[in-house]
Amino acid sequence: MALDSFETGHDEQRPELPRPTGLLDVLSVAAVALDTRGRVVFWTPQAEDLFGYSAEEALGRHAARLLVQPEHMQAVTGLFTEVLETGRGWAGAFPVRHKDGGGRLTEFRTMRLLDDLGDVYALAIAADHTLLQRVETDLALCERLISQSPIGLALMGPDLRYLLVNPALERIDGIPAEDHIGRHLRETLPFADVDTIESALRQVLTTGTPLLDQFHVGRSPADPDHERAWSLSFYRLEDPGGRVLGAAASVVDVTERHRAAGEADRARRRLALIAEASTRVGTSLDVQQTADELADIAAPALADVVAVDILDAALSCRRMRRPDSGPELFRALALKAAHPTVAVRAADSPGDLAAYEGDRLVTLCVHTGRPVLVRQVRAEDLPRIARDAEAGALLARAGVHSYLAVPLIAHGEVIGALDLKRTRNPAPFDDDDVVLASELAGRAAVAIDNARWFQSVRNTALTLQRSLLPDHSPHHTGLEVASRYQPAQATSEVGGDWYDVIPLAGDKTALVVGDVMGNGIDAAATMGRLRTATCAYAELDLAPAEVLQHLDKVTCDLEHYIVTCLYAVFDPGTRRCTLANAGHMPPALARPGRTPALLELPAGAPLGVGGIGFEATTVQLHPGDLLALYTDGLVETRQHPIDDRLNLLLSLLEEPRRPLEETCDVLLYGLRHPDDHDDVALLVARAL
Repeated sequence: MALDSFETGHDEQRPELPRPTGLLDVLSVAAVALDTRGRVVFWTPQAEDLFGYSAEEALGRHAARLLVQPEHMQAVTGLFTEVLETGRGWAGAFPVRHKDGGGRLTEFRTMRLLDDLGDVYALAIAADHTLLQRVETDLALCERLISQSPIGLALMGPDLRYLLVNPALERIDGIPAEDHIGRHLRETLPFADVDTIESALRQVLTTGTPLLDQFHVGRSPADPDHERAWSLSFYRLEDPGGRVLGAAASVVDVTERHRAAGEADRARRRLALIAEASTRVGTSLDVQQTADELADIAAPALADVVAVDILDAALSCRRMRRPDSGPELFRALALKAAHPTVAVRAADSPGDLAAYEGDRLVTLCVHTGRPVLVRQVRAEDLPRIARDAEAGALLARAGVHSYLAVPLIAHGEVIGALDLKRTRNPAPFDDDDVVLASELAGRAAVAIDNARWFQSVRNTALTLQRSLLPDHSPHHTGLEVASRYQPAQATSEVGGDWYDVIPLAGDKTALVVGDVMGNGIDAAATMGRLRTATCAYAELDLAPAEVLQHLDKVTCDLEHYIVTCLYAVFDPGTRRCTLANAGHMPPALARPGRTPALLELPAGAPLGVGGIGFEATTVQLHPGDLLALYTDGLVETRQHPIDDRLNLLLSLLEEPRRPLEETCDVLLYGLRHPDDHDDVALLVARAL
């Protein structure tokens, strides 16, 4: 048997043929040829690997005696004769004797050969049966995995064109398998960052390092209306010889996991927002500040445009039954935009009073006490959201696409509404947003309700206190007087501080400053009773110490009140000023050309202690001398030592010739702070 080879001319170019695969090398397929007598005439190196005999040991020998056990000799001879005589091939597994004496189950494919001389031969192609079974099992497993796996799988060549796509990937990207084949990767991926993915895949082909679990989000033809998420992994494919065959890609739909993670993240952000609202909303008993704090929290975390409106009746603390229909009068408290937008011009400015008809959604919100949600705002919805047609046009121009109004409910009473609009935020309001907005509105509503009642009570107490303070002439015989009363800046209640200037017989003048410990209406009322008593005792022309003695008895009859008081009487004829102190701050005396100083007076016990006497001290007041009487709220703070504050007071009095009204302003401006928690009564007098 001869094997002819072909040659090409020197001018002919050898055709470019595909590179051989390595599968046959893996199978180690052996070829053996026998003549008609059953002798070995052809023996490949793979046959040596499979049977153990070298070519020198096998060629020319009878194949049956070399490879077949005696008990199988007859069957093998029959098969050999049948192949040669009939020309029909035979295929099957047969036990073969290995050179080491052991048996090997071997897979055979046999056929008859005829050469150009008419000679007949038998050719046997053989491979290890166990190896073939393993390969077949692996192939079956791979085929089932690829066809039945819920994971999308694709095989691509080195040029990143599809060679194979499984049914799962068809379902994922919505493109039939046949439409994948031959197309590039970028033609089917629904991701905006396809260039990055393709670059990474080429890196996998170059380095052989897998790229695992790459997260991507997009929309596929299979589900163009919804955003989906996938996890992509890429691997390089090589044959047993290390030749790069291409790449494999796996695609896992992780949309549900992505959505669950998104929901968990939204829940965390909502909890964080509620926690932040707990610390930032309601930090003061001021209605306006509380509304501003709510608006600052809601924009942009919840909406692009936020408005806080309160019913005017609620703001004035008039409790009334809410009607089921009809217009409502709102007072705009706060307006906040997350970014510049004309939608702000469509809203009522803070402080404005606006009437909204019963068909408006914000009115419906306060009438029902329930949130009003418009997920997708259409043109026909704008007239029910905006105050008028012009405002509706501005909202349309701003791109308002979703709307939510939530009632402000405190102690079962609807006091206003939280108005929310989205323009840039592409997501419409949903049920979770309603829950979050209601939580924020509920917290803010309680704070606003507390603030409005507090302000109402404070205004009542302040009005009462101011009505009890004297309305006196600044000029008295031999004396010029100025005064101030300033309520606490950082608290909601007024105190019991007071001052008085009382004309007495003989052109004398009584100067009084007092402080009822405590605050609120009760303290103001107690202050009024003590001021009335002081005026009555002063009219009796009693000495300052005696006046305090009587006031002490009056205070003891009151309900557990402690009062400090400084009582002074100036006689312009003698220029003598007699002072008595009941536990009060010492007065300051400023004289032209001298350093201001605190008068050293017997401190005395506060009024209301009972049974303790009071002493008087007399000083001369020359023309130009200035006497400053004040309550402790002017000089006491929580951050500074009292001595430092008193020294500051004296330094502010170093110009005693300054007009008295200006002196009062200088003292208050220099000593008072917005965080002060006490009210102040100040009385300054200059001898003429």
